[in-house]
Amino acid sequence: MPQSLAEMAVEVLTTADGRAKTALGRRHAAAWFAARAAGQPLAIGRAKPPLRPARPDRPELLPPKDVPRRRPGSEAGRIALLHAVAHIELNAVDLHWDIIARFTDQPMPLGFYDDWVKAADEEAKHFNLICDCLEALGSHYGALPAHAGMWRAAEDTAEDLLGRLAVVPMVLEARGLDVTPGMIEIFRKAGASGAVEALEVIYAEEVGHVAYGSKWFNWLCGREGADPKEVFHTLVRRYFHGALKPPFNEEKRAEAGLPPDFYWPLTESTEAE
Repeated sequence: MPQSLAEMAVEVLTTADGRAKTALGRRHAAAWFAARAAGQPLAIGRAKPPLRPARPDRPELLPPKDVPRRRPGSEAGRIALLHAVAHIELNAVDLHWDIIARFTDQPMPLGFYDDWVKAADEEAKHFNLICDCLEALGSHYGALPAHAGMWRAAEDTAEDLLGRLAVVPMVLEARGLDVTPGMIEIFRKAGASGAVEALEVIYAEEVGHVAYGSKWFNWLCGREGADPKEVFHTLVRRYFHGALKPPFNEEKRAEAGLPPDFYWPLTESTEAE
């Protein structure tokens, strides 16, 4: 009997090595879409995801304040920046498989699963692109310490699908739209064409991931007869620790379905009251 999608998701989440995790996730994504194309979708099923995904022994995970600052004017600084991006992308792989497995008790259309499987597959591609860039520079993922706080949003929203959509794609991934153009420019000035190409792929595809978050957030609010903007503000204040910080990439955020009146009012302190 074929694995259910939830079982596939948990298998990815419990695989530690980054290259192995992403290879497995890409195989599962291909199987999901092949079944969809054949008109015989795999069962969503039920499976219990771990509170935290399996991780390799390296990188060493440090509190955010202890991660060394990156100075991108040097090659070592650019390697550190790429390493940070790889870490973000690997966390994103797990975040998308986690949303698939964790909320199966809530009835959602198959399109919800199509979107997050596609997003997880693209994040796996992104991780591997950045790992390739690191290896071309004589480094690798795990060579430097990384941020230990990236899974906090997943833990905080483990029982709240709307909260997860608000904080992960609509806040954290939207932040990627704000900062990636600046990163692309750093590598362009350094003549690092491989990194530029990889980051341009990531930038283009992350718009879609933010859009999936916005689409399903609005869909769920519509099903509940709630005002999406008010719900978004409430949930971000509850779950996001800190304030949203401009400048914002308003054009790409709008393309992803995030209007300014969603995020500008949250630029003051959003610590949970």
